[in-house]
Amino acid sequence: MSPVTKSATPTTAPGAVTTRQPEIDDAVRMWEIARDSQVLDLNSSYAYLLWCRDFRDTSVVAEQDGRVGGFVTGFVRPEDPRTVFVWQVAVDESLRGRGVAAAMLNDLLDHLALQGVTRLETTISPGNDASRALFTSVARMRYVDITNRELFTNSHFPDQHESEELYIIGDDTTGGEQ
Repeated sequence: MSPVTKSATPTTAPGAVTTRQPEIDDAVRMWEIARDSQVLDLNSSYAYLLWCRDFRDTSVVAEQDGRVGGFVTGFVRPEDPRTVFVWQVAVDESLRGRGVAAAMLNDLLDHLALQGVTRLETTISPGNDASRALFTSVARMRYVDITNRELFTNSHFPDQHESEELYIIGDDTTGGEQ
């Protein structure tokens, strides 16, 4: 099992996993990984293209041997520039169980800390134990609190979408704001 390497200059060691900001050419692979996960809400392929163009600074891809094998998409909340909202985290089946998702989230948080981001928000449906474990482990690694509260009930959605709980890693000083 190869370790995940965070490097400005990707390593050439075969099998090494590196992280970096996405490029427009990564959008197709990101869409495929989301589709193949059979868990994530699949956005349009166009949305992933826009994400790679307009939100690349707040997103990360993991790459192994020149092929994207995971991604995190996020954006800084306009109402709270110290908060990054993580929209999706996905890792190709071939890279699961190697700490890739946590490495991408930590890379994103380290990068955005230089811009004053001190907090991460995400939503997790009640049945998604894997996501809850991932974000809890990232909070533990960073020695910060993780809190959660209801954000959207299933009645907020026009389809059969599960409710979504808001998880906050870092300082939760919103006083219950959404």
